[in-house]
Amino acid sequence: MNEAATRADSTVRQSITVPADALVALVARILIGAGLSNDAASRVARSLVDAELEGISSHGVMLIEMYVERIRRGSVSAQASARIVSDRDCSVVLDAGHEPGQLTGNRAMVLAIAKARQFGAGVVAVRHGFHFGAAGRYALAAAEAGCIGIVMCNTRPLMPAPGGAERVVGNNPIAIAIPTEGQIPIVLDMATSEAAMGKIRLAKEAGQAIPPTWAVRNDGTPTTDPREAIDGMLLPAAGPKGFGLAFLIDLMCGLLSGGAAGADVKPLYGDPAIPYDCSHLYIAIDVAHFCDLSTFRAAAARAAERARSGRRAPGITRLFTPGEPEWDRRQHSQGQVKLEPAVAMMLVRLAQELQVSAEPLSIARTSRKESDHGKT
Repeated sequence: MNEAATRADSTVRQSITVPADALVALVARILIGAGLSNDAASRVARSLVDAELEGISSHGVMLIEMYVERIRRGSVSAQASARIVSDRDCSVVLDAGHEPGQLTGNRAMVLAIAKARQFGAGVVAVRHGFHFGAAGRYALAAAEAGCIGIVMCNTRPLMPAPGGAERVVGNNPIAIAIPTEGQIPIVLDMATSEAAMGKIRLAKEAGQAIPPTWAVRNDGTPTTDPREAIDGMLLPAAGPKGFGLAFLIDLMCGLLSGGAAGADVKPLYGDPAIPYDCSHLYIAIDVAHFCDLSTFRAAAARAAERARSGRRAPGITRLFTPGEPEWDRRQHSQGQVKLEPAVAMMLVRLAQELQVSAEPLSIARTSRKESDHGKT
């Protein structure tokens, strides 16, 4: 680490709020410096910052350091390398070639929607994939096109079977979005663990304890230490229900694509020279093949409003539908992103290593001035 970066690291002690568009530009510059094309870097950067705006920091810019290291070491392709290996009626198999997952996700859902227009439903299975950020953005793309969108992905084993003491399945995420009227989307986006690994990593960086229901040690005993949780096992959401859902997601993604499942998916934060090699599944269902789209949207909106306006328990001021909390946080963000000190320091350091501007982080400007001032 150079002298300026060291000074930056020692100075950042509080969270920093920056304009989202400026943060997108910074993250894109870092990715371009690592070898991505301008277009690919912009797409990946936008997905990460969108997650920040929605309060999903576990899928936000904290990931950029791992992305960059994997690009440097060759386990993530710097090129848009996905290719179609099978195209039959409503189904497509896509080999992602270890490109950034955001590029794969965008292309796969476009293909699924096109198939749904023709056949009523489109299914795209992906092998040799990489981390794609928040699954909900791809499901929402289908909903905005008048389709029901379903997206899932597998990860390396992180969770035990109920009562088990070894990792057998990942906390495989699933997202479902449906068309609706109005601005508030209806989208479920969830990991199948009680908490995402990204949240535990954030707790570790912040020096915070985690709830005892999130993870267990390697011997199966509960822990509140995020370090022990990372070394141990995540717990499935709702016990056997979450485990069963995760297990089936793993099989559908891996078996339909002809790609990796179970332990064949490698650790995301493992050896950066070894491809992550996960599998994805994207499904689009064209509502118009089943019923009138306007009628469907209106009915979905009414159902959502009934849920929001229902009777509340004591002390509860507001009820939410799936996806509404994230939408609400984005509306209240006013286009600003709050970065924790560790994340801000990491971005400054990467920008300096790759010799790109660290704007809009004011600490970057300060550290450069201090470094220049010290020269004789």
